[in-house]
Amino acid sequence: MQLPESLDMHLIERIFLVGYLLIVALFFTCGMGLIVLAGIETWHAISPFNSEPASERFDVLLECIGLLTIAVASLELGQTVLEEEVQRSANISAPTRVRRFLSRFLIVVVVALSVEALIGVFKFVNGAPQFLPHAASVGLAAAAILATWGLFIRMNTEAEKLEPEAMREVKAEDDEIERDVEGDPKTKYAPVEQSELPPGHEHAPDAQQEAQEEAPKKAQDRAPKNGDDPAGVHKK
Repeated sequence: MQLPESLDMHLIERIFLVGYLLIVALFFTCGMGLIVLAGIETWHAISPFNSEPASERFDVLLECIGLLTIAVASLELGQTVLEEEVQRSANISAPTRVRRFLSRFLIVVVVALSVEALIGVFKFVNGAPQFLPHAASVGLAAAAILATWGLFIRMNTEAEKLEPEAMREVKAEDDEIERDVEGDPKTKYAPVEQSELPPGHEHAPDAQQEAQEEAPKKAQDRAPKNGDDPAGVHKK
């Protein structure tokens, strides 16, 4: 017996949902594990009963910073997958959703690489200066990713203008999730109105700017014309 197509799609969506939840759980577990390891290593480095020299303790603390950086990246990626793939259901092909998802991911990557480059410089500047180019290459990679990310955002903004309906769906869904979290019955954006789009968008002119442009016209219409009595009564 063949199942209906809608039932098959629903089953596939449930399987993907379970997979995303497992990924989120593993990201959280790895992040907490790294935090525990960093705490153990930090206590080992600052323990008064430790007889190791200060230089070795410094290297251990730098390694702890690296562990914490990766832990932050793991937790942030888990939160990103949870919010973008589990809580929200809008199509990921929408330019707005793609830009936001990749932006949150690349923020974690750029920060992690920058911190790792800084740790490498502090670690190799005195003990092994021959490895400084390796640390510098990590910093250059972070800068290249940051520049490419900025170019992507610039080009993606033009793509968003081609799909105003998808952008409205994404923002309306964000507003619904925000109301569910905060318990606010009022909507922050009109669900399908053009005022939902950002100022400057060709499909949604700025309502505030329009009001400012219309205000002088209304004032001019209300102003008394030449020869009219401003008080409404002509005194002889």
